[in-house]
Formats: sequence, C-alpha cells, structure tokens
Amino acid sequence: MSDNLEKLDETEIKRASDKFKDILYEVRKVIVGQHNMVEKTLIAILAGGHVLLEGAPGLAKTLTLKTISKIIKADFKRIQFTPDLLPADLTGTRIFNQNQCDFSTSFGPIFANLILADEVNRAPAKVQSALLEAMQEKQVTIGKESFRLNEPFLVMATQNPIETEGTYSLPEAQLDRFMFKILVDYPDEKEEIAMVERMIGKKIPEVTTLLDGEAVLNYRNIVNTVYVDPKLIHYIVEIVTLTRNPGKNAGLKGLKPFIQYGSSPRGSLSITQASKALAFMDGRSYVTPKDIKSVVKECLRHRIILSYEGLAQGIDQDFIIDKFLKEIEAPYPETSKI
Repeated sequence: MSDNLEKLDETEIKRASDKFKDILYEVRKVIVGQHNMVEKTLIAILAGGHVLLEGAPGLAKTLTLKTISKIIKADFKRIQFTPDLLPADLTGTRIFNQNQCDFSTSFGPIFANLILADEVNRAPAKVQSALLEAMQEKQVTIGKESFRLNEPFLVMATQNPIETEGTYSLPEAQLDRFMFKILVDYPDEKEEIAMVERMIGKKIPEVTTLLDGEAVLNYRNIVNTVYVDPKLIHYIVEIVTLTRNPGKNAGLKGLKPFIQYGSSPRGSLSITQASKALAFMDGRSYVTPKDIKSVVKECLRHRIILSYEGLAQGIDQDFIIDKFLKEIEAPYPETSKI
C-alpha cells in the first residue's frame, strides 16, 4: 500500500467518523445518558449486526431506535410481541383474491430498515423463529417465494429482566443471531434530573436527517477496509475458543465447572466486525486491543451458557469475561498504532 493511498483512506475515514459524531450529537438532543446503548446501536448499524437490549421499562430503548431511524432516514417499524402473535403477523402471508381468483402477497412489518421487536420473549418460539431467516439471510420466505429485505436492516429486540411471568426464554440459535446483548441500566440522578427538566412542558426536540440508507451502506464498505492485525485476530479467536474449553488455560481452569456451552464462531466474527466499526467511529483505519475489549462483553455475554453450578453460585457471564481478559494477554498495548 502506497503512502498516498494510505493517507487518502485515513482522510476518508476521518471525514466519515465526523459524520457519526454528528449523529451522536443529534441522538443526545433527545436521549439523556445511555451512552453505551446509543454507541453500540450505531456500531451494530455500521457492522450489519442485530441488538438485544435487556433492561427495565422506561429506559428509552424504543425512543433511541426511533430517533436513529429519523436521523438516517430509515423506515422504522415497532412490533409488540405477545403470546398470541403468529409468524405471519411478522413476515406476512398469501391472501386469496376472489375477484381475480388468484393469490397475492401481503407483506408484514418486518419489511422495514429498523425493526423494534418489543418484549421479544413474550412470544413463543415459533414466532421468535420467524426472525431467524430475516436476521441471518436478510430475506423472508412467504409460501414458495423468498423476498429480499431492504438494506440497511437491523433488528433491535428488547426483553424485561424483572417480569418473567408469561415469558419464553430465547432459544440459543436465536440469541446467536444477535451481534450484541446490551444491558441497559437506570440513569444516574443527574441524568434523570436533566431528563425530567427537558420533558416538562416541552416537546421532544426535533432531530436533523444526516444520512440515508445508501450512505449507511457506503460507510459499511469503509468499515470493511479497516485493518485488523493477524495477531489481534488470533487474540479474538483465543478468547472465544477458550469459552468452550477454559481448561486449556491454566489460569482459567477454575471457570470450567461454571460454563455449560461456550460461544460459537459467530462470537469471533461479531467481535472482529464490531471492533472495526468502533475503530471507524474513532476515526482510525486500524483496530487496537482497546477496541476489542470495548465490545467483547456485548458480543459474548449472550453466547456463554452457564451451568447449574454457575447459576447456583451467582456467577454471571460478565464475571467470566473479565477473568478471560485479565488472564489472556493482548499482543499489543491498548493504544498502540498497529
């Protein structure tokens, strides 16, 4: 790679990352706090992944995605998952037209750019599985025909960890389709005061449209050019493979009884792609260990299945991931230019 081309790439990435800083500014005109949720959602859009949000009601999950959809000029649909929902209520169905004696296709709400699957764990597995093809293949099959979904396409599903009555646990195959699982916590006192003051007697601030779908896809192409050093790829894969067999590392043998199943290779792919998107948003054309450590919990916490012993002892996935990051040494200093 020549110096001129390298300089051009850096300039292009810097210009594009500035645009996403503007998007963050627009989102924060509406959303108070929740910086991790907002940043990770934008990373998922850039990386072409899906997001599972877990948090109590009233933490701006729906408002965040609706606001982002306005800023990037994307079609937004909200689907309320309930126990009586049917797969056809998501994907659509074939309808018989008596006048023409023929069938026509009625498309469901999943045919949009940004989908909010609200309280996704309130619908049974047959409905949740209707999302699998859409999330993985970016298409929907209705009858004998398959229809491509419009890009960019992102599913942001929410679930409430407090109220579990009448809910259905997400199957592992469904969880594995999500790039991120983000834990959404309550705002701190200052943020909640600012939220109340902003909303009393005022309308929700208007946001400016800064991008369209085509621009988002172009930025994804730039993200794909972000460089990941082979040693960092080895570092990512080492973390993920050890979740399946922590006993291979002497310092992690004590975690083996707590893990029933580790991450699939999608964990490695998600960490890599999310790290590239984060580096892009930071205006860099290369990934650092800090990028990896910034996204690894969101990428792995839903892919590590705890054993009964781990659950009984109150161990959670974040505790296990912290142990991994402490034990496995990164090949470079966090801030070094690679």
